[in-house]
Amino acid sequence: MAKENIIYGIHPVIEAIRSGQEIEKVLIQAGLRGDAIIELNKLLRDNLIPFQQVPVQKLDRVVRGNHQGIIAFVSQINYQNITQVIPMLYEQGRIPFLLIIDRVTDVRNFGAIARTAECAGVDAIIIPSKGAAQINEDAVKTSSGALLQITVCRDNNLKDVITFLQESGIRVIAVTEKSEDFYFKEDYTIPVALILGSEEDGISPAYLKMADSLVKIPLEGNIESLNVSVAAGVTMYEVVRQRRNVK
Repeated sequence: MAKENIIYGIHPVIEAIRSGQEIEKVLIQAGLRGDAIIELNKLLRDNLIPFQQVPVQKLDRVVRGNHQGIIAFVSQINYQNITQVIPMLYEQGRIPFLLIIDRVTDVRNFGAIARTAECAGVDAIIIPSKGAAQINEDAVKTSSGALLQITVCRDNNLKDVITFLQESGIRVIAVTEKSEDFYFKEDYTIPVALILGSEEDGISPAYLKMADSLVKIPLEGNIESLNVSVAAGVTMYEVVRQRRNVK
């Protein structure tokens, strides 16, 4: 990551958070103690900023200067709150079209998904605070700048997000090989949110149970799954196709 996208030192990081600067994640040296660390931890939790305790050697590999055991990665984008986005979409007369991306940690896959999502008219991408690809320069570059155009929401609890979406009249559809139903049989002309997971881990079982329906993409070859960005593109453009046909 470029040097200008990193803040280090306990007090500079605290001040950056207080000033409202968007932080992607924070690395904290394991074992650090003190009032400033207590204050930092509270700020991180209050602002839903992901953080991780790591060995000092990991911090030394990122910054050669006096990092004081604290490194913050500045986000390339401004995250939005999904509870504010949905009412705004309805007020604008839009039929919400959302993506929930679960356990996709590969930056290039995420960037490719975002690029297709922006082209397909997706209203917002929702990701978990932890276990998601870092939205850094590589992600923005891979997305061809789409991540600077599309709304991205980050939340600590995707279960709560799914419940909120369902209570807001949005049908939550999980794209998974565990389904018996093909994706093109679903009705996407109504408000929808598609859930997609990584090739390695798939969608979390808890979210599969919460989904209103499960759909799959037919595979005719010997490989058991598509790349997640390809699967996302296939299903997103079915939404586009159906909605164009009803206009």
